[in-house]
Amino acid sequence: MAAFLAVIFATALIFDVMIGGAWQASLRAEIERNLVQKTQLVARRVETDRSGHSLPDIAAQEAQSAGARVTIIDPTGKILADSETNPSSLENASARPEFIDALAGKVGSNERRSATIGIPFLYIAVPVSGGAVRLAYPLSDVEAVAAQVRRGLALASALAFLFALVIAAIAAQWSAHRLDRIVGVAARIADGDLQARILETSQDEIGRVAGAIDKTARRVEQSFAAVRSSQHQLETLLDSMQDAVIAVSADGLVQWANRPMNRLIPQGTRLQQPVVATIRDPDFLATVQQATHTREVKTARATSIVSGRIFDVTAAPLPDGGAVAVLRDLTETERVEKTRRDFIANVSHELRTPLTSIQGYAETLLDTTPEGGGPTREFLEIIRKNSARMSRLTEDLLTLARVESGETRFDAERVPPAELLHDAEESFREIARTHGIDFQIQDSPAHHLQSPNVPAPNPLPENLPQVLADREAIHQVFSNLIDNALKYGASGGRIILGARAVPDAVEFFVQDFGAGIASEHLPRLFERFYRVDKARSRESGGTGLGLAIAKHIMLAHGGSIRAESELAHGSIFLFTLPTA
Repeated sequence: MAAFLAVIFATALIFDVMIGGAWQASLRAEIERNLVQKTQLVARRVETDRSGHSLPDIAAQEAQSAGARVTIIDPTGKILADSETNPSSLENASARPEFIDALAGKVGSNERRSATIGIPFLYIAVPVSGGAVRLAYPLSDVEAVAAQVRRGLALASALAFLFALVIAAIAAQWSAHRLDRIVGVAARIADGDLQARILETSQDEIGRVAGAIDKTARRVEQSFAAVRSSQHQLETLLDSMQDAVIAVSADGLVQWANRPMNRLIPQGTRLQQPVVATIRDPDFLATVQQATHTREVKTARATSIVSGRIFDVTAAPLPDGGAVAVLRDLTETERVEKTRRDFIANVSHELRTPLTSIQGYAETLLDTTPEGGGPTREFLEIIRKNSARMSRLTEDLLTLARVESGETRFDAERVPPAELLHDAEESFREIARTHGIDFQIQDSPAHHLQSPNVPAPNPLPENLPQVLADREAIHQVFSNLIDNALKYGASGGRIILGARAVPDAVEFFVQDFGAGIASEHLPRLFERFYRVDKARSRESGGTGLGLAIAKHIMLAHGGSIRAESELAHGSIFLFTLPTA
């Protein structure tokens, strides 16, 4: 409305100024043209009058007929006659612009206000022989008429302004009503009413805006329906899971939880509240926080979420910040695993005594049976071998069960890597010599294609950092790895032990140059009872538990173990221990 008022007022003002000014200029031009004609007529009479009238008489007569003041001036500017005033009382006119133009042979024109009566006059002067004739016409009548015209224009503009104001008010009210409808519908859409529509049929600018909003609302409604359907499907899927799932925002507030999570927490999940108000387990909270900050998947084990239950926690980062955590109940799995370990340990423990007795009696009978005892001695030898193998198996099962359950406590101490290597070398030096195998210690594994007869290129460096390790446990790891290398890699003629520094740890290795291991067997090498060549393993007396024991010992030390191998190029077993 304010814009309409400004436009109407400016239009009326410009109309008044332009029309009034144009009319006033036209009226003045008409007066000047008529006055020039009358001045020329007076000048012609002055030059041609032969009736004997004096100049004052001619001035008086012509002034009455022309309706203007007549003045006759000589070339010096002296006033010779004037129709209204005694010439002697008038000042010299030589400096007047219209008189100067007349003396130059042109029609002179000038407008100025009279100093005596204060009225503006239009002066027109034309040349005559012996001077000039000048007519002066008062412009007060023109100003009066102009004022009257301006009043008329102002009145007409005011009427037009009022009419335009009414039209503008109606248009503004109509437009405001339409815009209010648009704003109201937009507010309903913003509040979640996606079915709100303006339904504007006009094709003007406001109508097109309303149509665009309706179109946008329809698309948003469709998209929201699709998102809601997808979210419902996802919630149904997550609610059907056995595992508990909870989503946490970047600022630590609970965003969502599935039904198993709500059943798991006695007090229920508190949405839009800090996650610590729902779950107070420090391991769970630390895992969620790490996943949120590092943007990586983190895992942990939580034991205090619900008393007496153990959960495996996996936290993954969300795209918009925060993390989603999955809690898998491992209580029953742990119970079954503990039962299995206890059963194996108990069985192994109970079998040790009878197996020892069987082996002892078999050896006693062998000692008392003559060399030519025939089948009896052969049967006794088979009994002795199998009882010895059963004894080793029970010992390994018992060791593995104790390591897995945590019953075996490792006394970690600061140990130089060179000492661990030399202890292993001393234990197997003589055995390797009897098998014709060269035993070496160096700082890095040899290339698989390198000939086993090439001497070690570099000795073990003396500046390796100390590691945290239990000497006896690491010696057992070396024993298992070297024993395997002697059994399956003796054809290579050389075994290399060594260690090298890696970030925050020292990596030890045992390398042989035997037949090697096919790649499909490498992922399962450290499983209990897994054998690459089952027949050969039984012949060599292996139990299939050595690498599994080594793996669990390394895990207990906070390290890792792995294997690398190629067929016909030997094998490398590597394990790491953290630096002290």
